[in-house]
Amino acid sequence: MSDQEQAARAALDAHVVEIVRWHFSPETGTPRWLAWAKDAGWNPAEEVSGFDDLLRFPHFDGDVLRTESHEQWVPRAFEGRPFTIFETGGTTGMPKQRISWDDYKQDYEEFSATLDDAAFPPGGYWLMIGPTGPRRLRLAIEHLANFRGSSCYFVDLDPRWVKKLIKNKEFDQAKAYMTHVMDQAVSIIENRDVNVLFTTPKLLEELSERVSIPDAGIKGVFCGGTTMTPQTTRFLMEEVLESAVGFVPTYGNTLMGLAAHKPDLPQDNYSITYYAPQPRAVLRVTDPDQSERTVDYDEWGRVELTTLTKEFFMPRFLERDEGLRRRPCAPYPWDGVGEVRPFGAQAKTIVEGVY
Repeated sequence: MSDQEQAARAALDAHVVEIVRWHFSPETGTPRWLAWAKDAGWNPAEEVSGFDDLLRFPHFDGDVLRTESHEQWVPRAFEGRPFTIFETGGTTGMPKQRISWDDYKQDYEEFSATLDDAAFPPGGYWLMIGPTGPRRLRLAIEHLANFRGSSCYFVDLDPRWVKKLIKNKEFDQAKAYMTHVMDQAVSIIENRDVNVLFTTPKLLEELSERVSIPDAGIKGVFCGGTTMTPQTTRFLMEEVLESAVGFVPTYGNTLMGLAAHKPDLPQDNYSITYYAPQPRAVLRVTDPDQSERTVDYDEWGRVELTTLTKEFFMPRFLERDEGLRRRPCAPYPWDGVGEVRPFGAQAKTIVEGVY
């Protein structure tokens, strides 16, 4: 382990101790976790000394975010402060909901430091084509634009509706909905001076059928939300963006924040590796049959997420994704996750829609 990796691990262990004590102490703690500790048979506030001790927790059950009251998730230190409610996941039925105050702002301000000013120029105009409404993404993208001195236009997308249409084989309706979304996006691009675009791989490709993205004045593109194979990534960079636009793949969600990608994709044959915003969130690539164990480097496994902020403590949540465990790199001295795709994608057909 390099000196950088050792320092990152020491910082993570110290952060874990701080966050666990915060959520399990009577003065600042979260009611849900304080109640859990009474029946756990051990005291996390005193017994957790580093990240490895989080293996003593069971996997976080995401369904509690659908059923339990929001008040159970308000740390006592935040009592009396109104919160924002963000939804995540769910094609049908009740989605998971996470409450928040400022986490999304910090997550995206830190992410801003990874961006090149030439591709994402401060003081410009951005366009987001994606889900707004109750999702954190809308506020997060706008905050990122504002933080960089820019303003943002929006074209809304309802991913739950698109997934329903595709699942029901109503492909003509799905195509009509995509055309409706594209009409709005093209109108803004043709009538406003847009420098930066945030959207999904499929919508980015569809947009390129209507306009030349470089000729439209777009300098940088964020792209995420669905699987990007190396072949897809190369096609987007070379054909859709004509090797003339900055390309930043993104991987994130309401529960984690935003992971950054390893730079220089051509050098890695366009295989994307993401690195969590450690120590605020940690990704492990685990053995699907024995989740306490991480798989070897460059092997496939299921993605496990641990979130560690004063707003939200979520240990060992098994994501709906799988990926390759990748080695640390110079900018990010901790494990990464490569070629992320839906869990079980090789064994069954999974409807992704456009987000």
